Amino acid sequence: MGLFDRVSRVFRANINDLVSKAEDPEKVLEQAVIDMQEDLVQMRQAVARSIATMKRTEQQYNKNQGEANNWQQRAQLALGKGDENLAREALVRKKSYSDTAGSLKTQLDQQTNQVATLKRNLIALESKISEAKTKKDMLKARATAAKANKQLQESMNNIGTSSAMGAFERMEDKVMQIEAESESVAELGGTGIEQQFAALEAGSGVDDELAAMKAQLSGTSAETPKLESADTSAPKDAIIDAELDELRSQLDK
Repeated sequence: MGLFDRVSRVFRANINDLVSKAEDPEKVLEQAVIDMQEDLVQMRQAVARSIATMKRTEQQYNKNQGEANNWQQRAQLALGKGDENLAREALVRKKSYSDTAGSLKTQLDQQTNQVATLKRNLIALESKISEAKTKKDMLKARATAAKANKQLQESMNNIGTSSAMGAFERMEDKVMQIEAESESVAELGGTGIEQQFAALEAGSGVDDELAAMKAQLSGTSAETPKLESADTSAPKDAIIDAELDELRSQLDK
């Protein structure tokens, strides 16, 4: 195989691949139906021309056949009148028209067969075009559904990696962060108030306890000078008796 043949084959293969990729089923089907309809128009025109030709041939045949019949009658008339020469001339004319009519009859038969064939082909083409239109609509619907499904699948495949989905995920994380911060602030704020009230309550208890301790200390300090101011020369038993009396008075209370 020569270099030119290989290059030519590669070139044709690339062209066919490009054409195949560029083919849109809907557009190709539409163009195919248009082409078939154009063929139908041409076929109808051809049938119409054939019928017109057949009609003209039929008219010419009828005319020549009529003239032949007329000259046949004239020959009979001339011969009946005894004019043999005129009858012979009439038969010559009659033969000329008869020969022409015979030729036209052959053509007419051929044309009639051709017209019948063309009509059958025309009916078949019309049926094919009607079937093609129905099939075209079905294939277009299937192609449309297939394209829509393909786009849907591509969208579903790309949605996980798309920037829009990434933005949703980022914003969801951000909203969750904001919610967490809001809850934290709320918890901190509530704890602060509770701590303040707890501090106040604790402070009140401490103050009460401190006041009690002060009162006790004041009472002790008040009694101590009395004991110290007592007569040091008093007997030891008297001091004990005084403490006992104090205890009794506290018990009575």
